[in-house]
Amino acid sequence: MARGNLYRSIDDRALAGVCGGLGKHFNIDPILFRIGFLFFSPVAVWIYLLLWISVPEDPSWRPSL
Repeated sequence: MARGNLYRSIDDRALAGVCGGLGKHFNIDPILFRIGFLFFSPVAVWIYLLLWISVPEDPSWRPSL
């Protein structure tokens, strides 16, 4: 089971970081979530938008200098 909070990924994002965040949270490759969102596209668009709005970005991310 995943531990911790769900955050949108900043370093592994294609659009908004939702799939990257889900991948980190569940310890699964984010590509699988991206493929899943493509196959279930009519409903997945609404789920993706809802997650984009409701899930915050990762607060622990720090840019490298």
